[in-house]
Amino acid sequence: MKANLYALAAIGLWASLAALGVALKHVPPFLLTGIALCAGSVLAWPYVLKKPQLWSVRPSTLALGVCTLFGYHFFLFMGLRLASAVEVNLVNYLWPLLIVVLSPLYLAGVKLRGVHLVAATLGFSGAALAILGGGDLDTARTAKASWEPLAGYLLALASAFIWANYSLQTKRGELNKRGFPSAAIGLFGLLSGLASLLCHVALEPSVSLSQQDWLLLLILGLGPLGAAFFLWDKALKAGDVRQIGLLSYLTPLASTTLLLLVTGRSLTWHTALAAALIIGAALLGTRKSRA
Repeated sequence: MKANLYALAAIGLWASLAALGVALKHVPPFLLTGIALCAGSVLAWPYVLKKPQLWSVRPSTLALGVCTLFGYHFFLFMGLRLASAVEVNLVNYLWPLLIVVLSPLYLAGVKLRGVHLVAATLGFSGAALAILGGGDLDTARTAKASWEPLAGYLLALASAFIWANYSLQTKRGELNKRGFPSAAIGLFGLLSGLASLLCHVALEPSVSLSQQDWLLLLILGLGPLGAAFFLWDKALKAGDVRQIGLLSYLTPLASTTLLLLVTGRSLTWHTALAAALIIGAALLGTRKSRA
């Protein structure tokens, strides 16, 4: 139960990512990601100053963490540049489904039951409805035929696999006693943030940031790109990865609802139906079951 609460807290923070992204859409993506990830890493510093060994992790683990945080955001932001944001987000939100259906390939003794497959289908349907129902599809319909949209969707699919792989690798490492301390996520964030800043210098134009920009970047870093990663890590290490994967379907719904509130748009039947599907899937998927 505690693991599910950690997961829900992480999901709640990730739900604010889209709204904060809208407020910071004028900031180049690599600059935004770099500053936010570096800021999020600060949360681990008090623990590391007391116990520096917390950042002593295997090279393979370090590579997994850094490549995940950097690669996930790199592919997602590049996908958003090349294709319709609505469809890119939809493809990216395949990662909760991938966590559920791929878990038997990573975790010994874990099997999927019919209830998990039904819940996964319901949850993905709700996630798709929450995103597509709240989006503007005109852009997708009028987009010129070229390689760019397909490349954008493939990049989003890559980001989904990257996050699902990281989540399942984290759980497998914990079960095999080859895990890493949660404070190590601060090291992952710091190094991947620095890599993002290097990409900004090399690929993006320089910009001036206002005091409000810095405040929002700090909130973004300490929340969705900071504390959420630590909470997610604790949830994965303590809970059932299938249940946590299904709970993740709440992310697109919560994100869409928050965007409606921020932008002042009215609630539609799409969002209401999505809520029923996603909450139903979460309740069904979190039923106690045998591995």
